[in-house]
Amino acid sequence: MEKTALVLGGGGALGVAWETGLLAGLRESGIDIEGADLVVGTSAGSIVGTALAAGRLDDVITQQSEAGDPALAPLMLEADLPELMKVFARWSALPELTQQSMAEIGQMALAAKTTSEERWLGYFRDNVPIDTWPERPLKLTAVDAATGAFQAWDRDSGVRIEVAVASSCAVPGLFPCVTINGKRYTDGGVRSGTSADLAAGYESVLIVAPIGAGKDGIDPLFGRTSRAEAEALLTAGSAAELVFPDEGSLDAIGVNRAGRNAWRREPGRRRRWPNGWRGHGRRRGSRNSERALSAAYGTVLQFGTPNAPGG
Repeated sequence: MEKTALVLGGGGALGVAWETGLLAGLRESGIDIEGADLVVGTSAGSIVGTALAAGRLDDVITQQSEAGDPALAPLMLEADLPELMKVFARWSALPELTQQSMAEIGQMALAAKTTSEERWLGYFRDNVPIDTWPERPLKLTAVDAATGAFQAWDRDSGVRIEVAVASSCAVPGLFPCVTINGKRYTDGGVRSGTSADLAAGYESVLIVAPIGAGKDGIDPLFGRTSRAEAEALLTAGSAAELVFPDEGSLDAIGVNRAGRNAWRREPGRRRRWPNGWRGHGRRRGSRNSERALSAAYGTVLQFGTPNAPGG
């Protein structure tokens, strides 16, 4: 049987909602997302990926059907908005993501005024649904803020799962860097919105990218990076699929972008949906997934089984 990898990218709180609903919809249509041999999570994707790898996706769907997150909003309000805008302006202007440029964004993250690291970690202690790493292989990304070095946490890293998720979600300028073994780590998205290269060697790779389809902000940078990663996987022989939100989803988030379905596939050379993802007619959570996205975006998305990675 083909080895499958599921790559879940960053996208903020609404990225969590979109990814969760999309995955639930794929599951409804018979795609065996919970059978992935590897899950890679970056930022928002680290939250969804951890829940999925632990068999707790339905818990996240339920949470997304509830309005707002009263615990997260106060933490966001402690950030310095003008400084946050400077961080994102510089981040968006980068022609590519090198270790040097990652260290530059990391230094800005270290200097930013945010909520305390203690409060940030407390949020994840209360909200990550498990307290030990799942048995299913799971990699969560982060970046050493001082050096720009890339880090992929897993169950062998000796880091508590909620701390790993907190580091992956530490959006520079918005949330504090997370201290692990004497080093400070910022959001894995500083290196790539998806880090799909961690799935190298897997025959079938599904890459879910909440950010990267648009023309503004960090979208072009993230889009180039995710497309390059998908292309490299294709070149190496993987059946890779890169998925972005469509216009309707992004309009609800507040961004106007092109597309026609709840998700849009990037053109690829593989003309089939990888057999390794075929499930066994699972139908759980059909109403819940639609309600979760409806609560987040104000719209109910319809999902279908893809029949070709291109087109």
